[in-house]
Amino acid sequence: MVALRRPSLRDSLVIASRIVAGNKLRSLLTTLGIVIGVSAVIVLVSIGQGVRASVADEFQKIGSSVLFVMPGRLEAANTSMRSNFIRSVNTSTLTYSDALALKQNASDLYLRDVAPEFVATGIVVLGNRNRQTSVAGVTPDYASVREFVPAEGRFITEADLRSLAKVVVLGRKVYEELFPLRDDALDATVRINGVPFRVVGVMEPKGGTAFNDDDDQVLIPLTTAQTRLFGGRTVTGEYTVSVIYARALDETKMNSARDAITQLLRRRHGLLYRSDEDDFSVLTQDDVASVLDGLFAMLTVFLGLVAAVSLMVGGIGIMNIMLVSVSERTREVGIRKAVGARRKDILLQFLVEAILLSLVGGVIGILVGVGGIILVARMASLAYRISAGTIVLATGFSGLVGLFFGIYPASRAARLDPIDALRYE
Repeated sequence: MVALRRPSLRDSLVIASRIVAGNKLRSLLTTLGIVIGVSAVIVLVSIGQGVRASVADEFQKIGSSVLFVMPGRLEAANTSMRSNFIRSVNTSTLTYSDALALKQNASDLYLRDVAPEFVATGIVVLGNRNRQTSVAGVTPDYASVREFVPAEGRFITEADLRSLAKVVVLGRKVYEELFPLRDDALDATVRINGVPFRVVGVMEPKGGTAFNDDDDQVLIPLTTAQTRLFGGRTVTGEYTVSVIYARALDETKMNSARDAITQLLRRRHGLLYRSDEDDFSVLTQDDVASVLDGLFAMLTVFLGLVAAVSLMVGGIGIMNIMLVSVSERTREVGIRKAVGARRKDILLQFLVEAILLSLVGGVIGILVGVGGIILVARMASLAYRISAGTIVLATGFSGLVGLFFGIYPASRAARLDPIDALRYE
């Protein structure tokens, strides 16, 4: 008697490949859910990682010794840096006099520079060209605190502040929009919300993120923004600011500076008792990082839900088509069992087919996801970062989906009685 050779894993893989390739359209439609799930994960995770890295780079450029004093209590669950900057000036709890008090007591507060900023939105017009952008009212210290200086012309001066001068420094993107031929913008007159301003400088390229774009803004004297363009006062008549940047003497003084700023502002705001909550927030870069971590944690949960739903749908599709395949190949299973195939041989064959289908969907999903992220990032100017770990995780997870949803059809095929299978029409 001749002993029959048991089919190996390689044999099962070859057979599965032939079956999948022989039903190309059906296989493609079956794996559509896997394709969508894997590509969605790659796109969203890559954008999330890219934005996170670019935000970290942005704050690194500002400098690790800079503190951010912002109005209101900053909640990690609903905070974005730019949305807090461009909040309604009528509800702001920080005033220009607060910034002046910090500057006057800088040495006692372990500070080197203090730079308040008032941010609103406006339309900048030059001839028949216009751009809606952020309008930032700043002081001369802004350039040194943010390490952000003009590439052409000059920055805002103390004389501009005192005289409420209508002068403007253009961000790089605004300059390129209004001056597409890269003409000399100095001394040109632009209108901001209908008010004429003389261009005195063009800022160097700084770059931006999904939270903020320093190139897409114009800078004017803080006093001009408050009195001639936007207004914005507290109930006591004081002019408000959106944020106060404060640079500590060095990184070792960050905590001391934060505590000193907090104490000074609490006294100025009449918060005398421990039960009185701060109506402002003093943040270090570590605090900002923790806020961002909270935001990205929520993003991760959202990604998990998207992936779970898409892959679940894809897995159900694979289970459905494998059950159809078992029904179509009942006589084949009966013949294989009649010539000596064991249950585990049949189980392995159908499991390999299910996993192969899922992996094919995963590979297609990776290609679609990588192509999609590159296209979306170019169209929307988004930062992205495609990591090998993300691709490996997506591939591995798609294989596990095939394994999980292929177990039942494979078990059903393995349990077929060879006599009944041979009689099946």
